[in-house]
Formats: sequence, structure tokens, C-alpha cells
Amino acid sequence: MTTILDKTMPEQLIFDLPIKTAFGREDFFVTGANASAVQIVENWPNWPMRKLVLVGPSGAGKSHLAHIWSEMTDGIVIDARTLTDVDLHEISQAAVCVENMHLVAGDEGLEAHGFHLHNLAQETGAPLLMTGIGVPASWGITLPDLASRIQGTSVAELRAPDDALLNALLVKQFSDRQIAIDPKVVNFVLPRMERSFSGIAALVEALDKGALQAGKPISVKLARQVLEM
Repeated sequence: MTTILDKTMPEQLIFDLPIKTAFGREDFFVTGANASAVQIVENWPNWPMRKLVLVGPSGAGKSHLAHIWSEMTDGIVIDARTLTDVDLHEISQAAVCVENMHLVAGDEGLEAHGFHLHNLAQETGAPLLMTGIGVPASWGITLPDLASRIQGTSVAELRAPDDALLNALLVKQFSDRQIAIDPKVVNFVLPRMERSFSGIAALVEALDKGALQAGKPISVKLARQVLEM
């Protein structure tokens, strides 16, 4: 989390502040790792049966792409865990994205509401985007009718990041924390860091906290220390 260092105190105090994540289309970086999924999502008027499942590992950009899609379609984005709290008839009148659909698995109420929303969207012709981690067949949804309808939906996949995307994501995550990172630091950590979305997030957080604790900007020296921890 973004923090502020109070240098006037004998001991350094760090306060967590919310990170301002940028969800604009210009903030989504397209490379070989995600170009196909982006093209499919942006081609939403031609989705078979007006629905799509977007999958990828945690931090791959599913939520970012979902918000871009909602802007394109003038739709809404909800979390699957809130399906029992919303008016399904109302939200099914326009484009709707249900994030984290894999998390409804095993919850009888959420699965039933997910099935009902799917059917309502099909009846109204409203575009329906669902996101999740892993292929739908692995989600473990127990309601047969919902499982069959999701597994019968076209899938777009955000793959593991390539070098170009890792670079862009590192810079973006620092920018979300209002940090202008030295390119030398990015070039140093890229070949040495964990090549995953979660690895990027953990590294950026550790560097941010390390710099604040030291009272100095993020440097190659600090990056080396953090990577060796």
C-alpha cells in the first residue's frame, strides 16, 4: 500500500493510504500475452449468444479489462459474491459483467442467482461478461444448469506476462502508487524477479515500503536487497 514517511519523529512512522489504480483504456498495455483476449473482448457485439468468459491468473488484468468493457458498453460491473444482493431483473436490462464467477462455486444461493442472471440476460439480449481464475470446468460449480451454460460459453484467456508486459506492469504499479521509477531499477529487476502478476505486486509493495523505511528513493541497491530477502 502507498505510504507516507514522517521524518520528524525519532522512529519512522508509516501510514497506509489507498492505491489509486488506473482503469482507463490507455492504461491497459497490450502485448502478445493478452492481445487475443483484448481483441475478443472489444469485439463484444459479435460474441456467440452475446456472452463471454474471461479467464486468467490473479492480477492478470481481468478487472481492468472488465471496466474497459463496461465503459464501451455503458454497462455495469458487479462481484459474483454480491449476486444475492442486487436486483437481477434491473441489471439484466443492460450490459453486465460478473467478476470472480469462480467464487460462487459451492454456494447454493449464489449459484442459483448466477443461473437466473444468465437466463435473464439471454432473454433480454444484454451482453454478459463473466471473469474467473482457471478454466470454467475447474470451478467446481455444483448447479448442473449453471455449470453447463458457463462451460458452453466462449472463453478468452489472459496468459502469463511476457517481458514487454512485465515491464509495462511494473511501471504502472509504481505509477498507481505515485512513484516515478528509475528505468535502471526496472531493467535490473526484470530478469531477476518472479515472472508472475502476483510477483510484480509483491515486489512493488516491498520496494515501496523499503524506500519509505530508508527515507530514500527506490534504487538498484534497494532492489538488490529486496530480491535477496
